[in-house]
Amino acid sequence: MSPTSAFSTSSSLDPEKNEPFELGKVQWVRRFGEGDRLALACGYWHVDPTDAPEPFDLLMEADETIHILEGHLRIDVEGGESYDLSAGSSASFNKGAQTQWAVLAPTTEFFVYS
Repeated sequence: MSPTSAFSTSSSLDPEKNEPFELGKVQWVRRFGEGDRLALACGYWHVDPTDAPEPFDLLMEADETIHILEGHLRIDVEGGESYDLSAGSSASFNKGAQTQWAVLAPTTEFFVYS
């Protein structure tokens, strides 16, 4: 077994670190490829209902686990469950899941893509 290079990172919520994202803003804690992990990334996603005034479709391009720090989202999984997520709620989705998201209040989530 080959040795794994040591890698670690840390971050706290800081609006100054926000970057534009596909929708809303993101503060990366770990970007894809860091620590030689091409498929692993995590960070904080900030989204407001004005960013997505209507529900939007999202095909999961990676396994994704989310934890809502504040706010309110509704996520419907095609052929599956509907999740009403608010502060303290978590959900996890397999790559390839077809979902529809509704942003019901200004929301901050912590996400992990793998």
